[in-house]
Amino acid sequence: MKFRTEISFEPLAEGIDHSVKIFALGSCFAESISERLQRAKFSVTTNPFGVLFNPLSIASAIERLSDTRTFAVCDIREGKEGFFSFDAHSSLDGKTQTEAFANLNKALAQGSTALHDAEWVILTFGTAWIYEREGKVVANCHKQPASEFERRRLSVEEIVERYRPLFEGVLRDKKVILTVSPVRHLGDGLQENSVSKAILRLAVEELCTKYENAYYFPSYEILIDDLRDYRYYADDLAHPSKMAVDYVWERFCEYALTNKARELLPKIEQIISAAEHRPFNPESEAHRTFCRKMLEQANTFTEIDFEEEKRVFETYL
Repeated sequence: MKFRTEISFEPLAEGIDHSVKIFALGSCFAESISERLQRAKFSVTTNPFGVLFNPLSIASAIERLSDTRTFAVCDIREGKEGFFSFDAHSSLDGKTQTEAFANLNKALAQGSTALHDAEWVILTFGTAWIYEREGKVVANCHKQPASEFERRRLSVEEIVERYRPLFEGVLRDKKVILTVSPVRHLGDGLQENSVSKAILRLAVEELCTKYENAYYFPSYEILIDDLRDYRYYADDLAHPSKMAVDYVWERFCEYALTNKARELLPKIEQIISAAEHRPFNPESEAHRTFCRKMLEQANTFTEIDFEEEKRVFETYL
């Protein structure tokens, strides 16, 4: 008897391994997967401007990073709790205009280098709903009065056309994995959320059809159709639970990683977990022997950075 409809897909012909650099932009779901990539010792840079939800804000971030267009004084606004930019998340805010300016341009410099060096780009679209202020799409409203913004829904055509110059420009020589976030935007209403996700899915499908370097990973379908149960959601009934994200991560590994990279994952996790372990008797000979063994294992990896873990083991020797 079958109780689930598992999602089937063809793994990428040329998968990701530890020798390449990855750049990820998009919703908080993108950050969840990126955190697991980072833990698995992949070289990944995620959301230098903070979490981005809609495709147009993601596109604007790519453009700014690709041409290194620095933030100007006019890009920074003063709010009740400090200074911010409508193009970035509140994590880059500053108590002063100078601090916000420095935070934003530091993120720009680091993100620009990361995008330039990346072989793989992962883009996760969260919602087709956007907020515009003075005719310009904002990435974050920063708790400003709702009267300052106009809310509207993007069309499939608008999204596809916005990404045309990117796929023909900065993304042309990169491999791009597109996903639709399974996080439910309940604030929009269930009906509106469904329409929003449908628009995003159709836009992604058209981009993958138009561009050979665009690939789709079905994170949305995995949660909505494969898992398909509220027990796989967090208490807010909007975000996936840890169990669900772990499962999506497993499927992502099947889809995107090379066989060699997947085979290394348990060995990498063993070394990381060993470094995180806090021994009952750190001065015992047994623990020193254990650390020597872990240090030897870490030294066998040439393409993976275990410097932090090595320092931990060396402190006990």
